[in-house]
Amino acid sequence: MAQALGARLLDVEGRDLPRGGAALKELARIDMSGFIEVSGVEFVVASDVDNPLLGPHGAAAVYGPQKGATPDDVRTLEAALARLAAVATATHGLMGAVEHDDVVRAMGVAGAPGAGAAGGVGFAALAFLHAEIRPGIDYLLDLLGFGELVKGARLVITGEGSLDEQSLRGKAPVGVAQAAARAGVPVVAVCGRRTLADAELKAAGIEAAYALTDLEPDPARCMAEAGPLLERLAARIAADRRLEGDG
Repeated sequence: MAQALGARLLDVEGRDLPRGGAALKELARIDMSGFIEVSGVEFVVASDVDNPLLGPHGAAAVYGPQKGATPDDVRTLEAALARLAAVATATHGLMGAVEHDDVVRAMGVAGAPGAGAAGGVGFAALAFLHAEIRPGIDYLLDLLGFGELVKGARLVITGEGSLDEQSLRGKAPVGVAQAAARAGVPVVAVCGRRTLADAELKAAGIEAAYALTDLEPDPARCMAEAGPLLERLAARIAADRRLEGDG
């Protein structure tokens, strides 16, 4: 992203780095002389996760394996992103830019919630665009006027493809549950699959989760027959709510 906007990422010999995350291990200097003029422009990043750039919850460790990275790849990418953070911190005075928790104080902008989003694009937005990162679901619910729409509702149904540990890092279902809770409205979720226990769901404000894999354990069939399976889940939700006296 930074390169596309005119930044040059240079090695110790002053040569432009090749594409790819691993190349950042050789980063020695960031030349911003050709960077696009953005003064006076306010950037707001809507992020669906709160992961920092580095560490066990960072971009490489969490999202690398999802994209096919091996353990060796993850270590390489982690070192490369750490190098990017170090060089950017040294050249842009980023340490201490955010002071609200111990992680951020220790890691600077690299520790900011959302810095690890999209493989580190969150960090780049903070470092080079001086962006504000907001939880994506909060931003969208504000745009939609959810607070007014939910008034008078008896149930909110939210959903996600995979309801798992990453859902707890600020993704849509938990954000919807928190917003509905402020209005006193219960929430259930539908999903393709789930790995969260009932207690974890309830702690996040979700009363129950209904997964396609509850009906069909074969993921291929779940994807191929998602529509009919969702209809069956909807009928199950309706039946459960009637049993609970919610009409």
